Amino acid sequence: MKFRTALVTAVCIGALSAIGVAVAQDADTEKGIERYRQMLREDPWSNPGLLDSDRGEALWKTPRGPKNVTLEQCDLGKGPGKVEGAFAELPRYFKDADRVMDVETRLLWCMEKLQGFNPADIVKRPHPGGGQPVKELGAIATWVANQSSGQKYAAKLDLPKEKEVLALGEDLFFRRSGPFDFSCATCHAAEGLRIRLQGLPYLADTKEARKVVGEWPAYRVSSTHVMTMQHRLYDCYWQMRMPQLQMGTDASVALVAYLTKKAEGGEIAAPGLKR
Repeated sequence: MKFRTALVTAVCIGALSAIGVAVAQDADTEKGIERYRQMLREDPWSNPGLLDSDRGEALWKTPRGPKNVTLEQCDLGKGPGKVEGAFAELPRYFKDADRVMDVETRLLWCMEKLQGFNPADIVKRPHPGGGQPVKELGAIATWVANQSSGQKYAAKLDLPKEKEVLALGEDLFFRRSGPFDFSCATCHAAEGLRIRLQGLPYLADTKEARKVVGEWPAYRVSSTHVMTMQHRLYDCYWQMRMPQLQMGTDASVALVAYLTKKAEGGEIAAPGLKR
């Protein structure tokens, strides 16, 4: 009996020691990743996402689509063709579309109305796979976001339809569903949560949301491409094994609206850099 007790005690001590070593290794790895991010921040031109921002600007100004016109008459909320500062005030209600739209949804609408693209063709495969460059819509969205870098999130979201969308976004953020009975809040409504080496931001908290949300679109080192906010939400839904979250749907725009409102007053630094 004494031998068995001693053996169990030794095994437990060994397991706890192994856990302690693993936690320490995880902490060291995370610190190393953060040092890498800091090095890139100190030299902004080393951010690969800026290449996609430049590509987005070229796509904005290039005649394309069945109508062979540019997007330079696209109204992002500040008047046709006015881009600087527009991202900081999105999502917002657009009277011509009679919808609340985020940047990607509005660009998709402009590509249809101005250039003649079929939106169904674009949303069929809107996001890149690992190692592939961000799609054209995502590149344009990255450039538009970059034109608000250094500004603060200032979407008013105070019109009746904007309030409805905001309420839907909050409901979706906290609603548990799917085969895992998960919600966005499962990972993002408490401090100190993590998945493996990845720390999870406390997005339900305004202070934390202000730090994080403004970095999207962001270049992800692990997948070597820019990921937009719509893509990030799509990926989260996939990880929760939820039904596919299609770009530009009311649900996707509502979640963007909720996160943007939580980040109100936070600085925009797009494209950001993510693990």
